Amino acid sequence: MTDRYLSVDQVAELLGTTTRFPRRLIEERRIRYVKVGRHVRIPESAVEEFVQSRTVEPIRLRRARLRGAA
Repeated sequence: MTDRYLSVDQVAELLGTTTRFPRRLIEERRIRYVKVGRHVRIPESAVEEFVQSRTVEPIRLRRARLRGAA
């Protein structure tokens, strides 16, 4: 049990969003969470997994070689 458990406010601050966004993720069950009594805690690893699964890698396009007019 080495994982840190974050409150909704802490997750919102970590992601740079309002508290409404993590609450919506919880409601739609798009992120793992733990209920402790009436409190909701999100494991730090769940936040990392969420960010990793939605990270879009850039595409490197090849430049077309310009051919001189012959």
